[in-house]
Amino acid sequence: MKCNTLSLLLALAACSQIPDARSPAPSTSASTAAAASALPAIEPGILSQYHWQLSDAFDSKGMRIDALFVSAEKPVQLEFSADRLNVVNSCNNMGASYSVKKGRLQIGQMVSTMMACPDAARAALDEAIAQRLHGSLGVSLLARGNTPRMQLAADSGDTLTFTGVPTAQTRFGGPGETTFLEVAAQAVQCQHPLVPDKQCLLVRERRFDEQGLPTGTPGEWQPLYQDIEGYTHTPGIREVLRVKRYTIKNPPADAPAIAYVLDMVVESEKVKN
Repeated sequence: MKCNTLSLLLALAACSQIPDARSPAPSTSASTAAAASALPAIEPGILSQYHWQLSDAFDSKGMRIDALFVSAEKPVQLEFSADRLNVVNSCNNMGASYSVKKGRLQIGQMVSTMMACPDAARAALDEAIAQRLHGSLGVSLLARGNTPRMQLAADSGDTLTFTGVPTAQTRFGGPGETTFLEVAAQAVQCQHPLVPDKQCLLVRERRFDEQGLPTGTPGEWQPLYQDIEGYTHTPGIREVLRVKRYTIKNPPADAPAIAYVLDMVVESEKVKN
């Protein structure tokens, strides 16, 4: 069988054509399991190199599982660390231990916060996720061009397909450096050769000890001439951000050699004029 190769840090031994999104899922759980076992094994560490966004979900009768699709802008997303699986864009924070053995994804007991969901669809989303992400699932990686796909196949016949979006560490080729930036409540006008009247975030570096308490003297306020990936500033809100700072290899002319990616918001405060 002729196969494609995945070039974005995927070293798969073989690959398989991804079904079209309109194609129905396998009609029986047996056929789903057989298809999954025929696909290539997953190499250690590959899952943590991507954000896995849910793109398709079908039950054993080929019907789309609509309960898993609440927001097109924020699809259900899986994040893998060395031994932990976390669910992003659910109502509550959800996570479980996991391991991969002989083409099966073994998921431990799902742990969730108990926050009240704002609407019935979001409440149902958490339950729908927990029902399908547990126990032993067939897992396989598929490729279309340079975009990885991951399929999870349950013995019940449910098949979930996720599209891989490279993490910042994958894109920039390293773990990056953790740093803290305080963002002033108001942006400032700054000079840019290509953008008239450009507004820049006003930032300064902050330091915190192991207990999370401020330490040392904050850095000098200065305009930041680039965006912080994943962060949207609201005028009038002062915030402290934990960010990852990456060195960009061979940046284009007049482009920054450093990239900032939001890790989490540490402090947020509304500032009166």
